[in-house]
Amino acid sequence: MTIGSYTPEEPISSIATALAPAALGIVRVSGKNCIQLVSKVFSRPKALLDAPGNTLVYGWIVDNGKKIDEVMLAVYRAPKSFTGEDMVEIFCHGGPAVVTAIQNLMLKSGFRQALRGEYTFRAYINGKTDLTKAEAVKEIIDSHTDAGRSHAVGRLSGSLFEEIDSIKKLIVDTLAAIEVEIEYPEDEETIADTFDRKDIELARDRLQILADSWKGEKLYQDGARVVLAGRTNAGKSSLFNAILKEERAIVSDIEGTTRDWLESWASINGIPVRLFDTAGLRETDDVIEAQGVELSRNLASDADVVLYLIDSTTTPTPEDEDFIKNCKEPLIVVWTKSDKVENNEHGKYNLPNLSIDEANRQSQRTVGLNASSIIGIPPSVFQVQISSKTGTGIPLLFAHITKILTSGLTTDREQAGLGSARQRDSVAEALENVKHALVSADDNYTLDAVVQDLEEALDCLAEVTGQITPDDVLGSIFANFCVGK
Repeated sequence: MTIGSYTPEEPISSIATALAPAALGIVRVSGKNCIQLVSKVFSRPKALLDAPGNTLVYGWIVDNGKKIDEVMLAVYRAPKSFTGEDMVEIFCHGGPAVVTAIQNLMLKSGFRQALRGEYTFRAYINGKTDLTKAEAVKEIIDSHTDAGRSHAVGRLSGSLFEEIDSIKKLIVDTLAAIEVEIEYPEDEETIADTFDRKDIELARDRLQILADSWKGEKLYQDGARVVLAGRTNAGKSSLFNAILKEERAIVSDIEGTTRDWLESWASINGIPVRLFDTAGLRETDDVIEAQGVELSRNLASDADVVLYLIDSTTTPTPEDEDFIKNCKEPLIVVWTKSDKVENNEHGKYNLPNLSIDEANRQSQRTVGLNASSIIGIPPSVFQVQISSKTGTGIPLLFAHITKILTSGLTTDREQAGLGSARQRDSVAEALENVKHALVSADDNYTLDAVVQDLEEALDCLAEVTGQITPDDVLGSIFANFCVGK
C-alpha cells in the first residue's frame, strides 16, 4: 500500500469494531457527501440530513424497504470530526452478520472500502493531527499494560509535539539572530561571539533527553522476555500461574509434567513481559521431554531476564550450579516453596524477604550466605525467596525484575518520550546537527556553516511531527493501522 492509493474526500466505509458477538458494532463512514449517501439507506433521511454536527439520530438501516437493523447514527460535520471531513458512525447490534450486512450495504450505496489507516491519514492531511499523535493512536491500540497505554496517551495529548515545537523555537530564534548578523555584520573577535550559544546548548540537552527516552519507551511498547527455568518440580508452573493470576499451566508433583513451553503476556510493575514457562532441566531418556529441555535452554539463552527456580525444601545440585555459572543473561535466583519451610530457625534455606523499597536500594544479594555458599551463587546475582501459594516474596521478585529491565533507562512518564524508531532516527540526526553547529562555531567556521547545520536540524524535527515527510514514510506508518482506524 502506498500513499498514492489514498483518495482524499472520496467516501469510504469500514467496520470499526471486531467481528465477534457483542452488544454493539460500529460501521464508520467519512468523505464528501457521506451523510447524503447514508440517508438513502436510512429510515429517516430528512432527520439525518438536517442533523447538526455532534448529534445522534435514531432510526433503521433499510435496503429497498427491508429493515436491516435498528441503529443510532452519530453525525459529525466538517471540520469538527476525527478526519476533518463529514462523518457518520453507525451504531448497530454487534452480531457479525448484522455488522457485515450494513457494511456491504454501504459499499453498494457508493462508498469505497477504507484502506488501513485511511481515517487517521485523512486526519493528518486535514490538519487534525500530526504524525506523533497519529502514531500514538496505534500505540494505544497495541499497548499491553496500563503503563504502556499511559505513555502513549501522553504523546496523543501532544506532549512530544509540544517538546519538539519548543526545541524548534530555540533553534529558530538562534537562526534569526545569526541571519541578522550575516545581513548586518559587525566586528567580532570570533564567529562564536556573534550569537548566544545558550539556546543551542539547551536545544542540544533537550534533544539528548529525547534520544535517551527511546529505549525506555520501547520497553513499554514491545515488552521483555522473562523465562522461568529450573529443574523439574522447582515450581515454575506454579509461579507462572501466580504471576498471571490464573491457572494456565498444569501443576503436578510428577516430574516432567511440563514437556513443552507455555507463553503469555503479563504485567510486571507496568512493564509488559512475555512470560515463558519451560520444561524442567534434567537428563531424560524420553525423546519428547528431551526436546522440551533443549527448547528451555534455547529460550533462556534469548531472554531479557532468566528466573532460575530452586526448591527451598531440597538440596541444590551441581546442575543448578552449572546453569547459574554459565548463564550469560541477566539472572535472578528464585528460591520457591517458602510456605513449606518451617521457620527461620529450623528451615533448611529460609531466606529473608525485603521490602520493594529496600530491594530497589540494593544492587547485590538479598539471600543468606548459607544457601548461596552451597552452590556458589555470585554475590552480584539477585536472589529472593517466594511462595507461589501464598504470594510471599512475589512483589520483591517483581522489584528485582523491574530493576534489571529499567537499569540505565529513562522511564519517567511525566516527560515527553519518543514513540517509534522513525522518531528516534530523526531526533538522533537533529541532535548530531545541533552538536556540529556548536563545533563549527567553536572552530570559527563561517556563519553559513552554522546556519546549514541548524537548518538541517529543523528539517529533521519537522520530519518527526510530519511537517516534512516523504510519501514512503507515510505509507509505512499508516499501512500498519487497522482498517477501521
